[in-house]
Amino acid sequence: MAMAEQRNDKPGRAPNTERRRGWLSRIAPGVRGLTKKDTPENLWVKDPDSGEMLYRPDLEAALWVTPSGNHMRIGTKLRLDYTFDDGRYERIATPVVVDDPLKFPDTIPYPDRLASARKATGEQDSMAIGYGEILGQPAIVVVQDFTFMGGSLGVAAGETFVKAAQEAVKRGCPFVIFTASGGARMQEGTLSLMQMARTTLALNEVKAAGLPYVVVLTDPTTGGVSASYAMLGDVHLAEPNATIGFSGRRVIEQTIRETLPPTFQKSEFLVERGMVDQVVERKDLPEKLSSILKTLMMGRERLPPAA
Repeated sequence: MAMAEQRNDKPGRAPNTERRRGWLSRIAPGVRGLTKKDTPENLWVKDPDSGEMLYRPDLEAALWVTPSGNHMRIGTKLRLDYTFDDGRYERIATPVVVDDPLKFPDTIPYPDRLASARKATGEQDSMAIGYGEILGQPAIVVVQDFTFMGGSLGVAAGETFVKAAQEAVKRGCPFVIFTASGGARMQEGTLSLMQMARTTLALNEVKAAGLPYVVVLTDPTTGGVSASYAMLGDVHLAEPNATIGFSGRRVIEQTIRETLPPTFQKSEFLVERGMVDQVVERKDLPEKLSSILKTLMMGRERLPPAA
């Protein structure tokens, strides 16, 4: 019994209220020490430009634009929330398509990749549709989510785009898209390439109805997307420093055997060459879009929303 009492008296063995209180409460009486449970794991976010650690609530308040001006990539929900008045909008259901039409062989089965992307983003595919008002101007808005398999264009995204175009015609309102993509989805082969033509034909219906189609290019917009609907807008806006192009920078440099300027394929570079009309900061996009849409819709009778 005595030996047991000796062991318990050793440092670290006996219950020690002071140790359990933690170092913070010892140097600042009355202040409760923080535990790992109290601190969110994602409280700090690294600035992609400077490497500085940014306080997440501050970054959220700045619409995910860093102090250095980097417009960080955001998902579907945030984009729709930032675009529509007071974050109020109607989500329009996207068409249901076959997940793996070609039974594509891969290191990870294509259905498993889709399941993983759906779980991570909460979306069915890389495109989603919302209907609401942008500073009072009704509009159909499509958002491409780069976190969903690189925003790649496949059959599901193509069907979603076509449906959005049809909804714009039915509701008699403008069509706006926020593009973010690495190009066509290789797991769907030729079927994904066909979406370039299908989306172009759908846009013909929008333009035949005399409705505006406005494109907002975000980082990155590349590949088959930039070779189709991303460059067919009546007006092209872009977020600052977004990468916009068809082929990758290294591929072009190896082909022409020249070193490209650092600003090549950036928003500002494309404005100088007439491919983009204006670079607009994220916080100013709703006001700019509303102004453009109201101007382009001037003189048109406003149709009541579809049931």
